[in-house]
Order: sequence, then C-alpha cells, then structure tokens
Amino acid sequence: MVFQTAGDTGAIKDPKPQHIVNRKMEEQFGCKKKEDNPLFFYHLGDVVYYYGEEKEYFNQFFEPYINYHAPIFAIPGNHDGDIDPTDSAPPKSLSAFTKAFCDTKSRTLKIAGEAQRTSMIQPNVFWTLQAPLANMIGLYSNVPSGGAIKKDQHDWFIGELKAAEAERQHKAIIVTIHHPPYSIDNFHGASDAMQKFLDKAFEETGVYPDLVLSGHVHNYQRFTKTYSSGHQLPYIVAGAGGYWHLHNVDTKAKPIYVPNNSFFPNVILEEFNDNRHGFMRITIEKKGKTRTLKGEYFTVPRPQESWSAPAELVDYFSIDLVKRTVSNIKQH
Repeated sequence: MVFQTAGDTGAIKDPKPQHIVNRKMEEQFGCKKKEDNPLFFYHLGDVVYYYGEEKEYFNQFFEPYINYHAPIFAIPGNHDGDIDPTDSAPPKSLSAFTKAFCDTKSRTLKIAGEAQRTSMIQPNVFWTLQAPLANMIGLYSNVPSGGAIKKDQHDWFIGELKAAEAERQHKAIIVTIHHPPYSIDNFHGASDAMQKFLDKAFEETGVYPDLVLSGHVHNYQRFTKTYSSGHQLPYIVAGAGGYWHLHNVDTKAKPIYVPNNSFFPNVILEEFNDNRHGFMRITIEKKGKTRTLKGEYFTVPRPQESWSAPAELVDYFSIDLVKRTVSNIKQH
C-alpha cells in the first residue's frame, strides 16, 4: 500500500510551488508494478488560504490537482475553518471544506469549475480512513493557535484508537492532526496542547500509534519520541506542500544537531528540511510475519530552477510494525 501526503498546499500568493510539488507527485505514477503506484493523496490541512472560502477552491485545489491520478482525502487545517472577520455575510465554518470533502454522494461541484474531480464522501471533518494496510485516524484541531480538541472529538478519538488496536495484527495505526505536537520552527512552534492531548489519549487507552503526521508548519521535520512503555513513535511535520512561504527551523537561539534530544523530553529530532517544498511517500508492506512502514520525503525544484529536474529524496526511514522500532535508512 502506497500513498502520498503533505499539508499546507493552498497557493494564495504564488501558485508555482504548489504546481511543482503536484507535478513531482504525479511523476510517481506509472510504475511497472501496479501496487507501487500511490493509492491516494492524504492532505494534512490548510487546503485553501486564508479563510477556506468557496471562491478560492478552484484556484487553490481543483485546478492544481486537475491531472492527479488518484483520490484526495483530507483533514481540515485552521485556515480551512477560519472565518474572514470582514465578511458581512460570513459562511458557516468549514462549509466549503465539507462541500468538497464531506458530501453525501460523489458529485460534480460548481466550485470545481471545469475540473472533473468530484466531491468526496468522507463522513466528517474528523474521521478514520480504513485503508488496506492501515487505519488512519484523522483529527480536526480547530482554529485556535496551537489547536484545540473538543469533548466530542476526544471521546470519538478514544473509541477509534481502541477499534484500530483490535486490527493491529493486520493494519498499521496512523494518526493525523494539523497542528504539530512537536516543531522547532521559528514561526509557529510546537503545540503543547496537542502534546498533552495525544499523550493522555495514548496513556488512557494503552494504544500507541505507529506514526503521527501533521502540517501547519511549512517545512519538514521528523522526530522520534520514546515512551516509558518502550514504544518508539515518529512525529512528522510535512507542511511544505505548496504555500509560498516556508518556515525556518530555529537555528539562531540554539544550534541544531541531528539527532538532537535537548528540546523535548524523550524526543529526538532525526531530520529536517526547511529550504524547499516537498511531499512524503509512505509505503506499508506485509510479507509473511513481517510488516514494515517506509517513509520517504522528497523535495522539489525551486520555482527559479528547472521544473524538469527530478524530486530529491532527502529523508528515508523505516518502522518495524511488529517490533515497533524506527530505523534511519537515509539522511542528508
């Protein structure tokens, strides 16, 4: 099972980075083995800037992915749910997102213009994708700075973790949430609220996922957190999917060492890239008694460089889904 993922793609000021990222994702189709082609693109939020408006969906979503060959799933980001305070007739929060992704049936939409991509039928703005080799539990961390999880979302998440654990022998457990629990960028930073929420949920259920994916911060960072139970859990920020402005890793106040464990208890920064846009390719494979998740992060050419240049693999890691351990295979 192969899929691609990134967040923060909305091209409100400069569409070129988003188009380059998408072009390089499209180039990963056409593999000789059918099973090597991505099954879908999983969007980590902030589909449309700045206020998730319907009028922006064609330019920032439907047109850029007009030739993308697979379904696109999504969780919302804070910009998808935010409301323009100057709007005299403000829409309901997430109204455009739900029209595009949470429809009751797949249909052609006016906001899609001439694009043929139809609406998705996700059941909610927080939901679980039951994929062939993984259960992907997608949270909506709402609009406030650092994110916020409401009571109904907490209760639902607890139930989904338990349900996913019952299928763990056959499926990986992946949690997605827009606001990153861990980040050392100098713009947004880490979310203490999301750290506490996830740690408490994992402790309450005794269920630790195999991977946590986030966006919000416009760069790539990969952390490994080791819990007292011994579980090694990668937390990944993959928010350089197309929004024009990238966020720098904070190298001024503190020198960055890779790996590094001086920022958060029991958390190591394994790798980062903050000077190019990019996307992830995740491969989950089951062979006999072994089950493996492999993560690859690709950066793409800058707009002023040749767009025909290939995407560059800058991080490659592997998770043994049986032993629950992480291996760093390739780093730059």
